[in-house]
Amino acid sequence: MFVENLKETIQLGRKFAEGLNPKSIILLQGPIGAGKTSFVQGIAIGLSISEDITSPTFALSHHYNSGTIPLIHMDLYRLENSLMAKEFFISEEEEALQNEAIMIIEWPELIKPVLNNFWKIEISYATNFGRNYKIWDPTNSLTFE
Repeated sequence: MFVENLKETIQLGRKFAEGLNPKSIILLQGPIGAGKTSFVQGIAIGLSISEDITSPTFALSHHYNSGTIPLIHMDLYRLENSLMAKEFFISEEEEALQNEAIMIIEWPELIKPVLNNFWKIEISYATNFGRNYKIWDPTNSLTFE
């Protein structure tokens, strides 16, 4: 699926939020600057979250509770190894399950082996401008491009 600009990225995130349920897990992959956090901003709009959505690169996670479904936005970019990432994920997952929150994880490569049921979204730069999105559903049976 091709997205031309920031406005379309946010619209795609908002539309994507319509299919999410409490306890959904979304893995976001893509290079730096591809628009992962912008996509999350769109999801937050779709969930009626009133707080500003910012990148959790330095904080590692941000929790948003003002919407129709709570949201935990994680970024594992700065973690150095899979053990640290898995321990952090398990801690955040426990809270997400208690609060029936949606979890969105940027840079999830270090924790994939501990996950069973998740949405996977790959964002890549398009040839001249814009972004390409590939979205797999939790059963990994459908791909939206």
